[in-house]
Amino acid sequence: MKTKTLRKKFAACVAATAVGVSLTFGTPAPTSAAIFDDVLEIGLSAAAVSAQVDQSIRLYNDTEDGRQSLYQAFRKEYGVNNDPTLNARLSSIMTNLTKAVATYDETVYEKPYLYFVSADKSLNAACAMGHVMMVNTGAFDYLSTDDEIAAVVGHEMGHGQRDHVAKGQKKNITKQVVALIGNQVAGDTLITQTVGKVLLDHSVAHGSRKFETEADNLAWDYITRTNYNPGACAAVMQKFVEMGSGNRSALEKVFIPSDHPDSDKRRDNYVKKLYEYSKKHATAKDGVIKVNGKIFTTAAETSKMSSASRAYFVLGNLAAAYHNGHNTSAATVRNGTVYLGEQAIITPIAGDEDAYTLAERLNSIK
Repeated sequence: MKTKTLRKKFAACVAATAVGVSLTFGTPAPTSAAIFDDVLEIGLSAAAVSAQVDQSIRLYNDTEDGRQSLYQAFRKEYGVNNDPTLNARLSSIMTNLTKAVATYDETVYEKPYLYFVSADKSLNAACAMGHVMMVNTGAFDYLSTDDEIAAVVGHEMGHGQRDHVAKGQKKNITKQVVALIGNQVAGDTLITQTVGKVLLDHSVAHGSRKFETEADNLAWDYITRTNYNPGACAAVMQKFVEMGSGNRSALEKVFIPSDHPDSDKRRDNYVKKLYEYSKKHATAKDGVIKVNGKIFTTAAETSKMSSASRAYFVLGNLAAAYHNGHNTSAATVRNGTVYLGEQAIITPIAGDEDAYTLAERLNSIK
């Protein structure tokens, strides 16, 4: 096979798999010795293949034609939910978060996100190369508030702003460059499978726990620059902890592949941030909310939210109150909701203590 023809076919394989082509995997790779012989035989260097990969990544990550192509490919692959309510919610969340990102990273306007609600019923959201983002219908089904959706979307925007997808794919592809060359010599199908597996395996995982932690931290930075409840970040992670219940559920594997940090560690990272945000006045664990080391209350559960998850929402409100200085005012009750200054803290539901009891206790420990 001529080198020029090989390079063209390799470029085509990368382009096809970069837009999410469904493939069948599992073909064994040639031995390293055989691959090395193949490389020498065709005279194609790893550097040349790496350069071809770079070119394909730049196409989909940095050019408008490439971005639009990728956007349409994702829509075709996963289907589109045109429900006006869901699309309006996502549009509002994206607008709010984009403004938050722009407060310290104005490049977000240079490559606007291309987003849609996919028809997929699994709990997932993903940001591909080129700031192409989808939020599954299932995310709206399993996450009951816009605050939670914003926490998930903020995480994905963190990946987008740091180009984690492009960096992660490049890293993983270059690790297998020699194998790719060997597989191409063996046949087009083999290289398509190999390249496709590298890209698709990391379409959500992004390549490293370091990237996931960075995206989590960026999501926090974004959320705290909006009016969304910052406790939603911990609440979402708590839901994933509960979904695991001793083993990783199918849904958890989608949003939290094996290269992500454990859900409980990610939750605890957010709880620590909430504590610091409250100026070290408030925290929560296992549904119990504490203020200044004293128990404020235990949150009741709802049909869609455990006591622990709901407690993080109450904690988020308390953290915002202390962060913004509302703790200098008295806790009051307005229309059934407990306020600390101008910050709403909790609206009691069945199973909670009544609002006046909670306000009185908060005044005594705040």
